[in-house]
Amino acid sequence: MSKKLPDKYGKFGEFGGIFAPETLMPPLEELERKYRIISKQKNFKKELAYLLTEYAGRPTPLYLAENFSRLIGCRVYLKREDLAFTGAHKINNTLGQVLLAKKMGKSRIIAETGAGQHGVATATAAALMKMKCYIYMGETDCERQKLNVYRMRLLGSEVITVRSGSKTLKDAINEAMRDWISNFSNTHYVIGSVVGPHPYPEIVRNFQSVIGKESKRQLFKKEKRLPDYLVACVGGGSNSIGLFHPFYNNPAVKFIGVEAGGLGINTTKHSATLTKGSKGMLHGNFSYVLQDKYGQITPTYSVAAGLDYPGVGPEHSFYKETGRAEYVYATDDDALKGFHVLSETEGIIPALESAHAIGWLLKNKKRFKKGEVIIVCLSGRGDKDVTEVAHIENVF
Repeated sequence: MSKKLPDKYGKFGEFGGIFAPETLMPPLEELERKYRIISKQKNFKKELAYLLTEYAGRPTPLYLAENFSRLIGCRVYLKREDLAFTGAHKINNTLGQVLLAKKMGKSRIIAETGAGQHGVATATAAALMKMKCYIYMGETDCERQKLNVYRMRLLGSEVITVRSGSKTLKDAINEAMRDWISNFSNTHYVIGSVVGPHPYPEIVRNFQSVIGKESKRQLFKKEKRLPDYLVACVGGGSNSIGLFHPFYNNPAVKFIGVEAGGLGINTTKHSATLTKGSKGMLHGNFSYVLQDKYGQITPTYSVAAGLDYPGVGPEHSFYKETGRAEYVYATDDDALKGFHVLSETEGIIPALESAHAIGWLLKNKKRFKKGEVIIVCLSGRGDKDVTEVAHIENVF
């Protein structure tokens, strides 16, 4: 990616930028200014590298899923973010942001969460660095992800249930932003995806790019080549940008982002923002969003709480607009099939978010040729979803 993207205004082409209340401009300007300084300091880089290695367990493996590969007809590698500490890629960003907040002199951390993985990762980093932590989570997601709610509380964080709107991730972000406006002097808001006003999409992308950097080195060691395809699920889009971004200047590598098709993209029950959305503003940036003809954000749905979001990171919108990435969708049924197939063929239970990428590959395997190499970002483990899937399937 050119150093000019985002540009000094936080724009990826026409997307991104800062569309925030006047009261939020000082903390956003402070965040960008201090991030530029602190992130370049040797001590910060050394501390973060230590935490990612010794605490979070990086590098995560790049695993050749031979049994699953036989089903697809080419070599499929899984980037095992499910093996990172706390069970997902989210720890990469939270360790970076909470360490940054500490260096900035902040004493209080807030965050939003959908599937709960970002909340758990934030609570983990805050506990480690002895900072007070408050997590906003929609009531619907609290019910779907009871285990993660308990984990956050066990880690010493306060979970604040959001009962407004659709009671999901969008509403949790709204409440977190209101909190930040009131408390920014001592508070850092740890946004969990590549969304929000500048500089958040860039900061989160940079912390998550460890996924793609490792993948590139690991595949060269195993195959002496670049992959043909990178495939990852897309909600807000942090795991996928983390995988895609380091390969941006390798045009032969194709990017495929898999959105949540829910009950079908011709229904109102989906979260396929790049597939069915249009350009608009949400949570401080200009990107693709799901909205009605009046520009009002429409309710979303997905079996995966982490994909249940009506917007997407502006860098993804830029990739769509320029043709650098292809965005597709997998329905709930596709994801549930992926959930079962990967469990049965590889002994790996994927998060329902990641299962969308697996399910899409199963449904579209005919487009891939023998000899091609695919890297799939297995963004999280499925422990958190087992009870929900069992409930959906009336197992108990």
